[in-house]
Amino acid sequence: MSSIDLGAIRMTTELPGPLPGAACNGAAFDPDRDLVDRAAGGDRDAFETLLRRHYDRIHRIAWRMTGSRSHAEDITQDVCCALVEKIGSFKGEAKFSTWLTGVVVNACRDHRRRGVTLARLRERLSVLAGLAAQPDGRDAYRLTWLASELARLDPLLRDTVVLVVGEDLTHAEAARALGVAESTVSWRMHEARRQLTPRMDVPDGL
Repeated sequence: MSSIDLGAIRMTTELPGPLPGAACNGAAFDPDRDLVDRAAGGDRDAFETLLRRHYDRIHRIAWRMTGSRSHAEDITQDVCCALVEKIGSFKGEAKFSTWLTGVVVNACRDHRRRGVTLARLRERLSVLAGLAAQPDGRDAYRLTWLASELARLDPLLRDTVVLVVGEDLTHAEAARALGVAESTVSWRMHEARRQLTPRMDVPDGL
């Protein structure tokens, strides 16, 4: 699997999310599980299929957490390469997508510890403010403000907001990805709202 062409995987779409009301715990149906088991057993085609499904999401999370397209590219490549070794450690206690989010979060943290600057995060976090859609101009001022304020949050709060609001994870799923208790995620979301509210109305989801 070491010779996989990651460049050929970039312009792909990820697997659609679960249907509304689907369970979000380790016992929930995981559409990736068969591929993961095969990939962990050395099936190159299964591994490539997993990368194609999740490449865009890996890149999106990395971009939102670093505020840099180029850093996101580097982190995405690092994650894809690391998965060759890491995929065998997947235990199925959560969905593969949730577990993978944790891998991406840790990769972003490692990138920061290597001295990556977040100086331009304030302007680039506008991508988070747009969430699923691009801004249409009707609330440009509010989105610009939100991007600026999110950039000022403590990195732990910002990472949590990215997963819960930007990636639409439940508090339980975000907790698994971040390696913290679900109550910690709830507190961080409350604290993010508290810090943002005095200055302006916060968006739905916070």
